[in-house]
Amino acid sequence: MAGYRILHLSDTHLLADGALHYDLVDTTANLRRVLERAAGVGALDLVIVTGDCSEDGSRDSYAALRAIVEPWAEQRGARAVFVMGNHDLPEGFGAELGDGAGGAAPAGPIDAVVRFGGLRLIVLDSSVAGAGYGRLEPGQLARLRDELAAPAPDGTVIALHHPPVPAATELLQGLALQQPAALAEAVRGSDVRLILAGHYHHPLVATLAGVPVVVSTAVTNLADVLGDPGVEQASFSSGGTLVELDDQQGLRVLPFHVPVPREGEAVFRLDAQRVAQIIEAAGPPTS
Repeated sequence: MAGYRILHLSDTHLLADGALHYDLVDTTANLRRVLERAAGVGALDLVIVTGDCSEDGSRDSYAALRAIVEPWAEQRGARAVFVMGNHDLPEGFGAELGDGAGGAAPAGPIDAVVRFGGLRLIVLDSSVAGAGYGRLEPGQLARLRDELAAPAPDGTVIALHHPPVPAATELLQGLALQQPAALAEAVRGSDVRLILAGHYHHPLVATLAGVPVVVSTAVTNLADVLGDPGVEQASFSSGGTLVELDDQQGLRVLPFHVPVPREGEAVFRLDAQRVAQIIEAAGPPTS
């Protein structure tokens, strides 16, 4: 079984014309810093951005993302793959990135299957139009089970935006993937070696049905998982994750941090009332 090296990025939140996220964070500059920091990693097979590629869903933001990431990936022999997140809009994403993996955008969820050597990458669109939480439709899960029925020579990696494991804060849990057990049943006993996700804006490693789940820190900012209960906050910071798959070590996960201007200062701080309002507006229906 061949070895594979993946640069896992997430939550780039680019805006048209390089506008600032929360009117504070230069996400385009953050992305460039992360790639500069990762420039010495050597050859790669895949560069995967697991969703919230854009903040405003504009074609310009996706064009800028592709113009930055794809040449960098190609210089290292890697293929760039982009995943839909809850801030992404299918119109702009599809127009500029297609299915995110080199093909045309499909009707419905923007899923894709990519083969790199003997490795199979399955991209799942967990976004819900107009919402912050995630969901996989029955049809997506059925197609996933059909695809996994035939193993790939070097196994399978799944990439989606919403992690199929519990969140560390109230807000993130309120905007989490719904019914992760359905995904667990689909991957249990299959050749899936790894699940990559974003959305939580902090590094996390967990398991789903015995499969490692790796959540990359965000390019945009860093969520505080050890803050005051009932308060949601994020600070100026950035980073990514290098993931290695091989026979000898199995899985090796190397998160890395990239300092940014105003490092460690608060980007936002939300009290319990504001957190509840966001969950009510962007979370799953309660009835």
